[in-house]
Amino acid sequence: MKKVVIAVDSFKGTMSSIEVCSRIETGFKAILPEIETVKVPIADGGEGTVDTFLTALGGEKIKVTVKDPLFRDVESFYGILPDQKTAVIEMAAASGLPLVEEEKNPRLTSTYGTGELMLDALQRGCNKLIIGIGGSATNDGGIGMAAALGVKFLDQEGNPIALNGEGLGQLRRIDVSEKDPRIDRCQVLVACDVDNPLYGEHGAAYVFAPQKGADQAMVEDLDQNLQNYAAVLQKDLGLSVQEIAGAGAAGGLGAGLVAFTPAQLKPGIEIILDAVSFSAIIADADLIITGEGKIDGQSLRGKVPIGIADRAKNSGVPVIAIVGDVGDGLEAIYQRGISAIFSTNRVAVPFSEARLRAHKDLVETSEAIARLFKIAGW
Repeated sequence: MKKVVIAVDSFKGTMSSIEVCSRIETGFKAILPEIETVKVPIADGGEGTVDTFLTALGGEKIKVTVKDPLFRDVESFYGILPDQKTAVIEMAAASGLPLVEEEKNPRLTSTYGTGELMLDALQRGCNKLIIGIGGSATNDGGIGMAAALGVKFLDQEGNPIALNGEGLGQLRRIDVSEKDPRIDRCQVLVACDVDNPLYGEHGAAYVFAPQKGADQAMVEDLDQNLQNYAAVLQKDLGLSVQEIAGAGAAGGLGAGLVAFTPAQLKPGIEIILDAVSFSAIIADADLIITGEGKIDGQSLRGKVPIGIADRAKNSGVPVIAIVGDVGDGLEAIYQRGISAIFSTNRVAVPFSEARLRAHKDLVETSEAIARLFKIAGW
């Protein structure tokens, strides 16, 4: 019996990674019903990260009321894996853009709710936190998160500052004496797929704040505030965060996690492949199918298909990619170990129309590929 491992990212705007896996399986089994399939949905750290881990590994979803980015109560959630010691948290569930929509303002939004999710996990006895930090609405350097864990952020007079991007401008002192000690005994893995510094032209404010509602003047203010934050971290904690790759991720939450927890920033693909023991899964596989919404030369940078191909190199198992859209620069993709790339776009229509037929097109494309393998004797 042939074994096919399906390990794909979401098709953004159309299907979650769980849905993509299922539709590829449906297409293949329509033509090759005897094959064994193993589905490994991949999370990138954004919305859907918790569901992806729970689908792949089992566990339960914990519901908890926390503060949203503007300090209003919101019902949020995180996952606890079957070992009862590992929590999977997506910051988007507490501090994400969809929670503020038209009210988005990175001057005012906070990661406090993300810290509350972390605190709840600690109180349930977790000693390993996997945190996805995609989809943030914030630019507070992670001070909201840290404050929920007991860190105090004070102004010139020793008063608490606002726990947001604006408040960072008034920050003069950081007091960690009442930080929850349990966090320092945790393993903290952060799914971080960008390497931006904390501030500057490639930093959190200049690169990401505009999509969170900032105009140019606000971007400049936020960047200055992040520089002040970095200076106070250096003064009070002896920590230089600016050059840490990923410090600017999620409005500086990357920096905050490194500063106040034992965090390791790693590509999301690496974290989940390690968690599911991917190398063992593919050891006896005959084919690996990967994919994402679009593949092009930019996919060499931290994207799922390349991460899958890198893991498959030593196994000798061929890797093919099924994607929504195909761009330029594919030669470099092939050189990294992907044997063939197939697009699901069966009709030349705009994305607004293509997304409506994406489910059907993915199944039919998968069927067509399976027919090739049937010809080859599967």
